[in-house]
Amino acid sequence: MRHRFSVADAANMVALSYFVPPADLASHFGAMYLFTADQPRVADHTRADFAQIRFMLAGTGNYLFSDGRTVETPECCLLGPTSMATHFDVMGPMQVVGVTVLPLGWAALRAGDADGAADDASDLTVRFGPVWRDMLLVLRSIEDPNKAAEAFWTFIRGQLHPVSSGERRFIEETDRWLAAEQSPRVDALQDATGLSARQIARWCNRLYGAPPKYLARKYRALRCAQALAREELDWSEVGGDVFYDQSHFIREIKHFTGLTPTELRERASIVIRLSMNRADIKGEIARLSRIS
Repeated sequence: MRHRFSVADAANMVALSYFVPPADLASHFGAMYLFTADQPRVADHTRADFAQIRFMLAGTGNYLFSDGRTVETPECCLLGPTSMATHFDVMGPMQVVGVTVLPLGWAALRAGDADGAADDASDLTVRFGPVWRDMLLVLRSIEDPNKAAEAFWTFIRGQLHPVSSGERRFIEETDRWLAAEQSPRVDALQDATGLSARQIARWCNRLYGAPPKYLARKYRALRCAQALAREELDWSEVGGDVFYDQSHFIREIKHFTGLTPTELRERASIVIRLSMNRADIKGEIARLSRIS
């Protein structure tokens, strides 16, 4: 697969392109992406996010997680949901094909409990079998990114299993809850689902990788970060009355994005700036996937 560098990104030789999933997969996966960095080394970080499937077409490296663990990146990588900013360090040139795995996709892949995979990376071939290595080789052999995306979507359909109506309903309500409220309240999710706090916590851990209160913090901060990156707004205009004070606001943004509000506006790396473009993808993708 090849990235044609435009004038805008030629100086850094870094590019990120997105490919919208087909309609039948849009509730399971976010956009597929092709990330290319024609550099000898790429060291940066990503925001807290959903789980990711990533194929290393070129480059080798490591993830550094919040607890200090360094994990080598498998060529066929399943990165679990991340609870805060995650660092990566890759010897390039680097090229990665990836896709965001939404909670419904996680359930359909039968990937296990998401909280057990959170803030960790595992080998897809070990977890799900050698067909994932075959897919990596296919992606390496196709030069046209659009044809590669078609091949991937065809492949991933064959890896999905039926999801129970209970799981589907819970995910729909939880996604709506996280996307609709500036500071999501757990009691609102209880009202929407009719489940107890303990039941909601168990479902959120299994499908989203974190308890509901933590998810509410995560998406509150990521929503604010998107606003900060786009407009010159005061912290109180962005955060409203959902943060205790400015220090609390700064700590939360830093925790989930790896950057303070000032850094996000003025000194964000090209990787972070490009990833923020996910919010502007044209086509049908899940609302939460535009935020995280």
